[in-house]
Amino acid sequence: MTPDPQHPEKTASDSGHRPFATVNPYTGETLCEFPFLTTEEALAAVERAHQAFGTWRRRPVEDRAAIMRRAAELMLERRDELARLVTLEMGKLIRESGLEVELAASILKYYGEKGPEFLRPQPLEVEGGEAAIVNEPLGVLLGIQPWNFPLYQVARFAAPYLVVGNTILLKHAESCPQTALALEQLFCDAGVPEGVYTNVFLEISDVEPVVAHPAVQGVSLTGSERAGASVAEIAGRHLKRCVLELGGSDPFIVLDAPDLQRTLRAAVIGRMANTGQSCVAAKRFIVMDELYDAFVAGLAQAFGSLKPGDPADPATTLGPLSSERAARDLLAQVQDAVEKGATVVTGGGRPDLPGAFVEPTLLTGVKPGMRAFSEELFGPVAVVYRVSSDEEAVALANSSSYGLGGAVFCSDLQRARAVADQLDSGMVWINHPTSSQANLPFGGVKRSGYGRELDRLGIFEFTNRKLVRTLPASRSGGQAAQVVG
Repeated sequence: MTPDPQHPEKTASDSGHRPFATVNPYTGETLCEFPFLTTEEALAAVERAHQAFGTWRRRPVEDRAAIMRRAAELMLERRDELARLVTLEMGKLIRESGLEVELAASILKYYGEKGPEFLRPQPLEVEGGEAAIVNEPLGVLLGIQPWNFPLYQVARFAAPYLVVGNTILLKHAESCPQTALALEQLFCDAGVPEGVYTNVFLEISDVEPVVAHPAVQGVSLTGSERAGASVAEIAGRHLKRCVLELGGSDPFIVLDAPDLQRTLRAAVIGRMANTGQSCVAAKRFIVMDELYDAFVAGLAQAFGSLKPGDPADPATTLGPLSSERAARDLLAQVQDAVEKGATVVTGGGRPDLPGAFVEPTLLTGVKPGMRAFSEELFGPVAVVYRVSSDEEAVALANSSSYGLGGAVFCSDLQRARAVADQLDSGMVWINHPTSSQANLPFGGVKRSGYGRELDRLGIFEFTNRKLVRTLPASRSGGQAAQVVG
């Protein structure tokens, strides 16, 4: 697997040969390090997970679901502890870290409550006898998860597939080792047996040997498109199932704005939540001509009012990026746009503070040929485009190689839905920034990946949906059905 020059630290799979380490992005201080597993240790973890699978899959689904509900309770009980770890390791504002704990707990609870219902056999209408789809686990799964939502990402992968009866090897980002260990301990304390959920400090070079192991039945990655392509290639070579949630350059389309201030508040949240480090952040604002000037002025003013500082301080409204390298790379994208003719309305530099900060930046005049036009901007940088028709807005939104989420703001819901129906994306939210919740499917199209997580759809990607056809014994020697295949 190779690093991604756009997002060198976006996922564990994108980094190089750094050890797993907690590096406070606010101070740059390395607080602790953890060594990689050896290849032998990694494969031994696969074997333990495979052994545990034999027992775990036979436990009643209601037992597995009860353990997920207990994990949700423990997560809420440990809210402050987990939130502090997230803020320490990746720089998220402490208020947002607390909200992430609650979101992750809601996913654990959702599958703990709904999982058994989703997994019930599905009867099929047939002539003579019976037929049903029964849902069975596959075996050991490898999850490769990123730093930007270190609790939520793990919950949405692990919760449904633990309820199904699979066992999990979790490779977290190298920058979140303490959060990774805290999650492993939480599942253990909730009653997950040894070997069923295992944190692995896996080196990139050992991803392929793990995926290639006969016991491993699938791999899920959230990260950059380069990491996704690499993992998909490995999975394809070894005929393993694969789910990818990759980058995004989500459009935020403003067709009208009877309440401009409300729309601007939504725009700031959509772009600046998690310091802009979200795959579904609003990165491209596509605004009708008659609203453009007021929107740009209002957004610039809102960006300028954000207060950078210690993310653990509740008064701070702009945290650092996850690392110094991420900050440098984001500013390089901005500089490329400026050198090629784009305008910086506000920001464009770094505040006079220690840590991996980038000023909230607003660009206009971005055109094809600029990196900011075609690449994902993973941080507090937004681009605003002027359009004169719904058709022009749709064409610009769909010009991206990404297709994760999108948002349409309009008082005329019929008009908004007509635009939403034409967007090439996995998700569209109307009159709300793209978001996520347990009971809504999450995933993209084009270079944003494939597969779905969350909701009912998210429990079946790594589930064997087996047909069982039953005929009366008296017919077993009769005329056979046509055999195809």
